[in-house]
Amino acid sequence: MTDLQSTGPLETKAADADLNDAFGEFMTTFETFKEANDEKLAQLERRVGGDVVTTEKVERIQRALDEQKRALDHLSLKRARPALGREGRAMPSEHKGAFEAYMRSGDDRLIRSLDTKAMSYGSGQDGGYLVPDETEAEIGKRLAALSPIRAIASVRQVSAAVLKKPFAVGGPAVGWVAETAARPQTASPTLAELQFPTMELYAMPAATASLLEDAVVDLDQWISGEVDAAFAEQEGAAFVSGDGVNKPKGFLSYTEVAEGSWSWGNIGYIATGVSGALPASDPSDILIDTVYALKAGYRQNAAWVMNRKTQASIRKLKDVDGNYLWQPPAAPGQRAMLMGFPLVEAEDMPDAGADATPVAFGDFSRGYLVVDRTGVRVLRDPYSAKPYVLFYTTKRVGGGVQDFDAIKLLKFGVS
Repeated sequence: MTDLQSTGPLETKAADADLNDAFGEFMTTFETFKEANDEKLAQLERRVGGDVVTTEKVERIQRALDEQKRALDHLSLKRARPALGREGRAMPSEHKGAFEAYMRSGDDRLIRSLDTKAMSYGSGQDGGYLVPDETEAEIGKRLAALSPIRAIASVRQVSAAVLKKPFAVGGPAVGWVAETAARPQTASPTLAELQFPTMELYAMPAATASLLEDAVVDLDQWISGEVDAAFAEQEGAAFVSGDGVNKPKGFLSYTEVAEGSWSWGNIGYIATGVSGALPASDPSDILIDTVYALKAGYRQNAAWVMNRKTQASIRKLKDVDGNYLWQPPAAPGQRAMLMGFPLVEAEDMPDAGADATPVAFGDFSRGYLVVDRTGVRVLRDPYSAKPYVLFYTTKRVGGGVQDFDAIKLLKFGVS
């Protein structure tokens, strides 16, 4: 490591030793200076003027003393000063440096020694290396900003291939009893289990040799910027309508039943009563019915989800007082509102059509779970597309409904 990056005990001891040596030299010079100056003063007492040789000696020692004092001050300040980047800006990790060497030149010796997960998911032997934590966090942030469902769903980081989540189907049996009546043993609560397997998602950006040779280019930012849009596009489609085969299961892929017949494991819907459209008269009433199909505990954090075509048609609706149901965002960066609830635009939602469900409403933070397996991996390929270098980037992600009571659909159908 360079001196700017030294943080270990050996570097600290070396700095202390340099400071002590400089101080010792300074004190020795100072003792020499005192002796020479004392001699000069003695000569002045014995004679009218001092000896020229002694005077030059004192001046020479004094100049050396000044230089050593400046050096000592410099070492003292250097010792007291925190290492560059310690405060307010984290130093790059060792993994990040090894990863950059691999990205720029293909030198994988250091990163291979750091990657200890041999013969496991995403190890070097399986075709890729873990990106640094800094890069993984940046990709995660960008995905949350670009993927509409991920932005409102719960996100869980896991280290295994499958997340298993138990839930209670029914609580213990209870009942009223008289003061002196017998109290028989009640039935135990019933538990079941939801499973969320993680599937592999990949992107393969390409870079030129000149880009990789340019030391000014931040490769972490570049790889994050290249893969986040591709990942977000694939994730967005899977979280809405994925079939669960080699991809997450979208909330529209579960069995849909009329709200009056709803049961756990299904997604309830409210029908518009008109095939492929909203009712011609009082269309806002069906939206109100959809809102109140959701239990009160879920409505507090609920949001509408639809694509822009559906939003365009609903934007024209008014209430009985002539006010538009759709309201623009209150400030830049905020969401539009529909009947007092935020509206999330997801282009992967279906268009309005016969028996389609183009509108969803619910608390997606409680209703839908996104499972990210820790680690994003990159395999450098300089051979397949010369003169370009390909970076095969993969991550594992899963998803599915975790609370079937938290999401409701609006079906454009008769029943």
